[in-house]
Amino acid sequence: MSDPHDENGPGGAGEAQAPGPGDDAQTPTIDDSTAAVLRRLGPAAVLGVLWAALPAVLGLTVFISFRQEVADWLRAQDDVTGVAVYIGAFMLAAGLGLLPTWTQAVIGGYVFGMWGGFFAAWAGFTLAAVVGFGVSHLVAGDRVEREIESHKKAKAVRDALVGKGWLRTVGIVALVRAPFNSPFSIMNLALYAAETRFSAYLLGTLVGMAPRTLVYTWIGSQVSNVDELSQPRWMLIVGFASVVVVAMVVAQIANKALEKIGGGPGAETDTPA
Repeated sequence: MSDPHDENGPGGAGEAQAPGPGDDAQTPTIDDSTAAVLRRLGPAAVLGVLWAALPAVLGLTVFISFRQEVADWLRAQDDVTGVAVYIGAFMLAAGLGLLPTWTQAVIGGYVFGMWGGFFAAWAGFTLAAVVGFGVSHLVAGDRVEREIESHKKAKAVRDALVGKGWLRTVGIVALVRAPFNSPFSIMNLALYAAETRFSAYLLGTLVGMAPRTLVYTWIGSQVSNVDELSQPRWMLIVGFASVVVVAMVVAQIANKALEKIGGGPGAETDTPA
C-alpha cells in the first residue's frame, strides 16, 4: 500500500506545500453509500452474509435434526476412525461456514467424553480456522483491506486492534473469540480482512475458544441422549454478558485510536489514505 506522504519524498522540497485554490477539485472523493460499499466489497459482502446466516439456519434445522444419528454412527466406529471423521467433518463444516461450532463440540463430548471430545473439537476448530482463513483469502482477497485503507478512521481502529505487536494481537483475537456466542465464521472473515498475522490469528483462536469448547464438551458428556440437549439458560446469560464486556473493551481501544487522529490542531478529516 502506498504511503499517503510519498508525494513529499526524496527530491521534494522537504516541506508540505499548502494546497492551492484548485487542489480541492482534484481530491478524489469516495462514495460511502451502502450500495457503493457493497459493490466495492463484491464477493466479500456475499461471503459475509452467507457466513452470518448459514450456521444459524443449518444448525437449527439439518444438523440438529440428525445429530443423534450422527452421534450413533460415530460411536459405532473404532476410536481412530471415529475421531478422524469427526475432526474432518468439524473442519469442513465450521471452516466453510456451514454449521456452528457449539453443536459439533457438544456431539464431541457426547461421543468421546469430556476430555476426548475436547481435544477432538479443539483440533477440529483449529483446522476449521485455517480453512476459514483460506476461504476468506480466496473469496474476499484484498477488497475489505482496500476499503479499510481508504478511510483514515477505519484504518486507525484496525491498527489499534491488530497492528500494535504480535502478543497484543494474540490477546485481541483471544478476547473476541472467547464469548460463547461469538460467531466463528464471521470472525474468521473479519480477522482476515483486518490483516491479522496468521500465527497470531491461529494462537489467539486456540486460546480464546478453548474455555467455551471445554464447557460444551462437558455438557455433551453429561447427557444420555443428545437430542434432549438445549443450551442452559446460564450460558445464554454469560454469553450475552461476555459479548457486552468484549464490545466495551474493543470500543475503548477504538475510541482511543480515534482520539489520537482526531484531536489537536491540524487534524485531518476522513479522506482517502
